[in-house]
Amino acid sequence: MDILLVASAFNSLTQRVFAELGDRGHTVRVELALGDEALREAVRRTAPDLVVAPMLKTAIPADIWSSHVCLIVHPGPVGDRGPSSLDWAVHTGATDWGVTVLQAAREMDGGDVWASVPCPVPAVAKSDLYRNEIADAALDAVLLAVERFASGTYVPQPQDTPGTEAGACVRPYFDQSLRRVDWASDPTETVVRKLRGADSQPGVLDELLEEEWYLHGGHAEDSLRGRPGELIATRYGAVCRATVDGAVWIPELRPRRKEGGPATFKLPAVLALGDRLPALPEIAAPWELPDGRRTWSDIRYREAGAVGFLSFAFAGGAMSTDQCRRLLTAYRSACSRPTSVLVLGGSRDFFSNGIHLNVIEAADDPARESWENINAMDDLVEALLTTTDRLLVSALGGNAAAGGAMLALAADEVWCRSGAVLNPHYRLMGLYGSEYWTYTLPRRVGDEEAQRLTRRALPVTAARAHEIGLVDVVVDSTPQDFGAVVADRAARLASAPATRRRIGEKKAARERDEAVAPLSTYRERELAEMHSTFFDPGAPYHALRAAFVRKTKPTSTPQHLKEGTSRVRTSGGA
Repeated sequence: MDILLVASAFNSLTQRVFAELGDRGHTVRVELALGDEALREAVRRTAPDLVVAPMLKTAIPADIWSSHVCLIVHPGPVGDRGPSSLDWAVHTGATDWGVTVLQAAREMDGGDVWASVPCPVPAVAKSDLYRNEIADAALDAVLLAVERFASGTYVPQPQDTPGTEAGACVRPYFDQSLRRVDWASDPTETVVRKLRGADSQPGVLDELLEEEWYLHGGHAEDSLRGRPGELIATRYGAVCRATVDGAVWIPELRPRRKEGGPATFKLPAVLALGDRLPALPEIAAPWELPDGRRTWSDIRYREAGAVGFLSFAFAGGAMSTDQCRRLLTAYRSACSRPTSVLVLGGSRDFFSNGIHLNVIEAADDPARESWENINAMDDLVEALLTTTDRLLVSALGGNAAAGGAMLALAADEVWCRSGAVLNPHYRLMGLYGSEYWTYTLPRRVGDEEAQRLTRRALPVTAARAHEIGLVDVVVDSTPQDFGAVVADRAARLASAPATRRRIGEKKAARERDEAVAPLSTYRERELAEMHSTFFDPGAPYHALRAAFVRKTKPTSTPQHLKEGTSRVRTSGGA
């Protein structure tokens, strides 16, 4: 079928729906919801068989939904209505939720139901929940709804059908009055729930050091104490703030936008506060945390027999210069351990999205910070590529993009959860790219496919990535079970008879590749391109970065999304 995706942004869920439908042979195009007339023109131009809206913040015009079947993805169970469904799910402590695909109608969220899929609600941040459990359920619901539509026989069910739901629940917009933290009375669990419910957007508006800030993200701390509301420590860019019965770590802050002022953006809390921050102790966390500890660290290490697990969880998947360097230090420490398999990642949600554009944008010299950041990423990738005394596994529990996707390719094997989406390209940020991608990507998928991936700049499903050789194993698990499945598979890899032989062959293979073209050659060539971009004030990268960081609304749908994809899924190869 010809399917038009209508979305307020080409976000993670829209990307997944786009790629999964394309894998199944549908012709899929995207139109960003930038105005009713532009949407009408897109419908006239593409004449779609079906319109699907994976993420839409505005209503589809009545003249479109009255003449075309338009399926709306609502992140709530049947009967749930309103713009803040997930906020209410987190706020009320729901343990079970769902996603409903309904037909656009005059009443918002009140149309007939084409599909509904339930999902659990683990105690994670709202954005993590959205990208994982909600995205899994949404994809299943969309595929079912599309299949039902294609049959030509299915009749969608009105929401008031007996047995379908107990009654409509229209929830109001979840505004800041509901998010406000009362530091004098809210216990740690309540504070954490409020912070997690607004971790990515919109943040929790609060007063800190006599200024207004949006707080992003929250993690409980079990040992530090202080006067409720005061800042008591820092760690790796985050600040620790005391509650009535403990404390919480807050990784990121965003200043409230001043009237008429430029858009603000999230930064590591210590960097955002700058000179305002009083002298506080920097309290490091050990790589390995004892069982039962409740504290925050963005890098952790543990061992199980012959397997080491180096996990990292950076906000938004972005890796600043400092984070890259700390991860490299942790990696070298992990490599000093007597393990035969080292797993990188293995947690739910983002693997990595490459360099930290927000930190770069905030720097006094963004060009210089860009250069430092990409070199720190390259140092990390080089360390992986030159490790020959153990097998390395990149375990992608969530999405990976740009340099983060290339970081994964530096390992011997790439294991990817079935729900992850990969964006192995840099072009949309105006960059050539580095992280040794000109070495690792072609050796996995071939020169032709490498060029296609980087030039088309479209998302790739885990299944498609496996078909073309971008990943080695697709792990079909829930987000919560991914770590356990990876651990079990890693243990079997460590004990496999062939593993010792594979490790023994790594050094010779690296030497053969080095004789053909030294790693330094790839790095120097890539960095020459990056240097010319970073230090050219007129390069598109600078404007693209600023627009991305400040979430500037585009004026039109990018051409590569309008063209979309009509790829038919194949059994293998490029």
